[in-house]
Amino acid sequence: MSNDSLAGRAAQKADTRRRILEKAKVLCARHGFARTRTVDVARAARVSHGSVFVHFPSRDDLFDAVLFEMAREITDALHALATEGASLREVLAAHLECLADREDQIRWLLVDAPVLPESFRLAWVSLQSAISFHVSAAAEREMASGKVRRMPLHLLFNTWIGLVNHYVVNRELFAPGKSVLRTHGRMLLDHFLGLVETNDRKGEGR
Repeated sequence: MSNDSLAGRAAQKADTRRRILEKAKVLCARHGFARTRTVDVARAARVSHGSVFVHFPSRDDLFDAVLFEMAREITDALHALATEGASLREVLAAHLECLADREDQIRWLLVDAPVLPESFRLAWVSLQSAISFHVSAAAEREMASGKVRRMPLHLLFNTWIGLVNHYVVNRELFAPGKSVLRTHGRMLLDHFLGLVETNDRKGEGR
């Protein structure tokens, strides 16, 4: 077999894998991780059911790949900001933007968490740890400069993530039929910073 033929087959295989992964992301966002079936992913990607397992040995492997790609995109965006010494407001705003772009998937991850495989929970914890690292780094810089009140970093991060997750899970209550983070993200950001900033910093950036 010629090198061109081998390259063509490799490209076709990569394209098929990409289509399967993209359709899995769409279906997981629509129906949730627990309710999305590999046969439905195959149908949406226009491949045989067996083709899914050529690229992803199991259903869990496919959905692990969906979560991994989402996590990579979020952490890459935050890392780019962190290297620029971004403010806490900028890091949190970027976090909200990343989540808003994937709000359906994030909501289903939170809702389905109790019934998802252990690999999902480990990947989710890893993602939260990466986000916490960047948020904490920005918070530490602003604590040192007196812009943010001194407090345990884990409490600062958990307060932020708890606030955001509560609105995402209950978005039909707060923003029926719409993205709750695009509708109320600025309010959540201003409220949280109002809790953690020192008095002489409050009001900046609004």
